[in-house]
Amino acid sequence: MTITDAPTRSEFRDALTDIAPALLAGMPMGLLFGALAGAKGMSPLEVLMMSSLVFAGGAQFAALGLWQAPLPILALVISTALINARHILMSVSLAPKLRRFTMPGRLLGFALMADENWALAERRATNRPLTPGYYLGMAVVFWANWVLWSFMGALLGPTLGDPSRFGADFAFVAIFIGLVVALCKGRRRSFGIVTTSAAAAALVHVVIGSPWHVLAGALAGTAAAAVLHRPGAPR
Repeated sequence: MTITDAPTRSEFRDALTDIAPALLAGMPMGLLFGALAGAKGMSPLEVLMMSSLVFAGGAQFAALGLWQAPLPILALVISTALINARHILMSVSLAPKLRRFTMPGRLLGFALMADENWALAERRATNRPLTPGYYLGMAVVFWANWVLWSFMGALLGPTLGDPSRFGADFAFVAIFIGLVVALCKGRRRSFGIVTTSAAAAALVHVVIGSPWHVLAGALAGTAAAAVLHRPGAPR
């Protein structure tokens, strides 16, 4: 074992420990998506390819809601683009913390970025430099978990029932709320940003509907952060 092997393995172990709750939460959601996709007429192979290449749970569920023959291509593109628009802001936030990564590593990291592993990476970066062993290890495992369980959902189909009756549909939300709380350091500024974002998203969801509330919440939170920014102040 080389000198660099031990730190890399330690980083990967930390990544598995941190991502484990999200992996458990992803199991029922992946199964549910696969079952719903199968009911829409998608084959297990098509579900496997969609989850592997798209890897965006919210956008994939939204696409299923619009899935019909003939496919409304424009509506699918617009809705998924709006839902995933937050990834632009997430990437801007994460990019400065990936200085140790090679260009292929950065591209892979952004391709596999999801809400949960992004938030965990941001939390990790507040205490120590973000390494490929930690972030890429966590991201690849999280991606593989989603692909596996959505594929299994497509295979098992109606025998699964509806996992949401157990509250499984709230699992990711609960985890992300906990991650947001962990990232908040300055109570007043953080409270203002989170409240502004949540209020804007809720208002747009009621007045206009999904998926516009996702973009509205992201833009409102960004604007609040800019207004409340104080150089050198805690977040």
